[in-house]
Amino acid sequence: GTGGSVCRQRHQGAPPPDAGQGPSFDEMGLQPALLAGLGGLSISRPTAVQRIAIPALRRGRSALCAAETGSGKTLAYLLPLLDGLLSLVLPSRELALQVGAVAAALCRPAGLHVRGLTGGGAAGGLRRQLRAPPPGPAVLLGTPGALREALRRRFLALERLRWMVLDEADTLMDDSFAGMLEEILRTQVVVVGATFPTGLSQTVGKFTDVGQFVTLATQSLHRLPPHVQQKFVRIKGQDKLPELLQLLKEHPASSGAILIFCKSASTVNWLGYILDDHKIKHLRLQGQMSAAARAGIFASFQKGDVSVLVCTDLASRGLDTSSVQLVVNYDFPDTLQDYLHRVGRVGRVGSKTPGAVVSFVTHRWDVDLVRKIETAARKRTGLPGMDSSINKSPPNKG
Repeated sequence: GTGGSVCRQRHQGAPPPDAGQGPSFDEMGLQPALLAGLGGLSISRPTAVQRIAIPALRRGRSALCAAETGSGKTLAYLLPLLDGLLSLVLPSRELALQVGAVAAALCRPAGLHVRGLTGGGAAGGLRRQLRAPPPGPAVLLGTPGALREALRRRFLALERLRWMVLDEADTLMDDSFAGMLEEILRTQVVVVGATFPTGLSQTVGKFTDVGQFVTLATQSLHRLPPHVQQKFVRIKGQDKLPELLQLLKEHPASSGAILIFCKSASTVNWLGYILDDHKIKHLRLQGQMSAAARAGIFASFQKGDVSVLVCTDLASRGLDTSSVQLVVNYDFPDTLQDYLHRVGRVGRVGSKTPGAVVSFVTHRWDVDLVRKIETAARKRTGLPGMDSSINKSPPNKG
C-alpha cells in the first residue's frame, strides 16, 4: 500500500452516485464565503468522495484521491484548497476551463482570484496571463506545458506555493512531466483521478515521498458503474455507419445529449461530413483543433446548444457531461482505462438519468477487451490493470 490511513465509503447502489448522509459542508467547518459559493452553485450535500477527502486535506495531508468518474472529485480538492491558499492545479487543457469555472464561482464571495495559465506556452501569452491584475493570493490553474514554460522563462516563482493538485492522475505517467514536478514539489500534494494505473505510485514516488500520503478512495473505484446500461454490438466495419444513423434517429434530441467516440481526428472529421449530409446537427471535438476552438465547442455543448458531440478521447477525461444520456463507442477504445473514462461520461452526479453506453465491436482484438469488461461487470470486481492497492487497504478507524 501507500501508507497512511485509508478512508473508504460504500456507494449506496444505483441510480447515479449522489450526495448521501454524513456531515454537511457547514459541519466540516468550511469558511462562510465558500459555503456562499456552494449555495451559488446550488450544491447542498457532499458526495462520498467529498466527505472522505475534505477533512483529510484540510488537515494538510498529501493524498492520492481516487474516486469513480462523475463522483464530484473537483470540489473534493477545491474546497479544502481554497480554505488554505496559495495553490496550483495542473489539469489537462480541456479540464482546466471547467475547473476554472467552478473555482471562480467558489472564489467570488471570498474575493479570491483564479489565474489561468494555458495557451500552448507562447511566451507573450503567458506573460500577459500572469501580469493580469489583481495581485495577491490566487489559485493558479495551469496546464503542465504552460507551467513548464513559465518556470523556464522565470515568469513565475513558486516559493510561496502551499498546495499542488495533479488532476487526472493516469495522464501523469509521462517522464518529461515527472522531471518537471521533481523541481517544484516541496508542498502539500494531492493526486486526483478516476483510474490509477498499476505503476502510478512508483511514478509519483520518483519526486515525492508517497509513503507519507494518505489514500482517499471510494468503494466503487475502478468498477463499472452498475446503474449505467452497457450494450456491445458485434458488427462489420461497413455496417457501423448505418447502425449509428439508426441510433441517432431513434434518440430524439429532447431525451438528452449524445457523445460519439472515435479513435482519431480524421474519423471525427469524416463522420462529421456524413452527419452534415444527413442534416444531423452536431459538434466536433478533436486534438488537431486549436485550444480556443476546443474550449468554445465544449462550452457550447455543455450549454445544450447542440445535443450531439463527435469526439476523440480528449472528451473522456474529467469533463462534466451531466446532460449526456448516451455514449456511443463508434470505435472501440484500446484499453480498459479508456473504456472506464468514456463510460463515466454518463450517470454522473447531477445527471437526471443513469444513461446508457452502446459499443460497436468490429475487430478480433476488441472482443478480448469486451470479455474482460463483461467478466468484471458480472463479478462486480474492479477492472484488471489498475492499481489494486489504492482501494484494498483496511478502512480507517479514526
